[in-house]
Amino acid sequence: MRGYFVGAGLAIAVATMATGAVTTAASAQSEIKIGEINSYSLLPAFTEPYRKGWQLAVEEINAAGGINGKKLVVISKDDGGKPADAQTAANELVSSENVAMLTGTFLSNIGLAVSDFANQKKVFFLAAEPLTDAITWSKGNRYTFRLRPSNYMQAAMLVEEAAKLPAKRWATIAPNYEYGQSAVSVFKKLMSEKRPDIQWVDEQWPPQGKIDAGPVVQATAAANPEAILNVTFGADLVKLVREGNTRGLFKGRTVVSFLTGEPEYLDPLKDETPEGWIVTGYPWYSIKTPEHDAFLKAYQAKYNDYPRLGSIVGYQTIKAAAAILAKAGSSDPEKLIAAAEGISMPSPFGEITFRKIDHQSTLGAFTGKTALKDGKGIMVDTAYRKGSDYLPSDAEIEKMRPKD
Repeated sequence: MRGYFVGAGLAIAVATMATGAVTTAASAQSEIKIGEINSYSLLPAFTEPYRKGWQLAVEEINAAGGINGKKLVVISKDDGGKPADAQTAANELVSSENVAMLTGTFLSNIGLAVSDFANQKKVFFLAAEPLTDAITWSKGNRYTFRLRPSNYMQAAMLVEEAAKLPAKRWATIAPNYEYGQSAVSVFKKLMSEKRPDIQWVDEQWPPQGKIDAGPVVQATAAANPEAILNVTFGADLVKLVREGNTRGLFKGRTVVSFLTGEPEYLDPLKDETPEGWIVTGYPWYSIKTPEHDAFLKAYQAKYNDYPRLGSIVGYQTIKAAAAILAKAGSSDPEKLIAAAEGISMPSPFGEITFRKIDHQSTLGAFTGKTALKDGKGIMVDTAYRKGSDYLPSDAEIEKMRPKD
């Protein structure tokens, strides 16, 4: 009898294991997994709203029936702000989690590292935030696409206004890594083309996240510029503004600044916000379009908070990934590439397209000026600039982009 019970128990256990395996296999067949990588622990001011954005998108996609009837699952990893850790995370997502594609990244050097991994391993990668031009041009590859408007695009938007200024003597302040170097380089190029009469009198290159604002402000002031290009963001921006205000660096000088109008960077400045800076950003409070109204309503209903630009980027990254997967009807990288090249889709900023020539999306950005209202920094005189209006010619892109 004892042998009978053991045998019966073993049969039940085997049957249970088999049922579990069948259930797991069925579950795997009924879902699509996307791998997502970002610098959550390093840059929470941007990445936490970004996470909320993509979680809202996942919820909406699955509520509407998923992707061709399959549930969308996002598996997220933190790269800690380190390119090597991002590549390790990418490898784990592809080899262990069997994701259909990779998405995300924030810092430009990390985006390039994951793009290189995607190219080597032949994995589809949708870069969310990295702004360096290299990711779609000089180091572009067939497996990498990018959502946000690049440094070139944002520089071209800013130059449109900056070139009207009477200032001839310019100084630059930017973090000393891929993003800062790329932004300064392209702004100087485009500005000098429009205004060959200007001089570049000083460059300051503080380490990202570790600015010693006093000496930077002192050195910039000593060069006596009439205008300043700023590329710092986050805690570095707060320190620079505080020290600049204290020492009078911005008095009588125009500042042109990448990203400063984004709430995640503008809000921490509070009543120290300098007025009249020409910036790119996200004036969520003054955008009156049906697409943005729908996003804003859904976001506020879910989180009882206002969105940051990171919220838009996270939301649209996953919406774009889902649209590409639905069109491809497959997780095969070549089919995903074919589906993504030229695909158009709605976004909170209106319709966008992922261009075939360089895999850059035409998502635009808002420009305007900083102002103070009720002790808070805001953007005024804002205008939405379509990304498609601020890109070089196809002939120029073909010269920059390596052949696949």
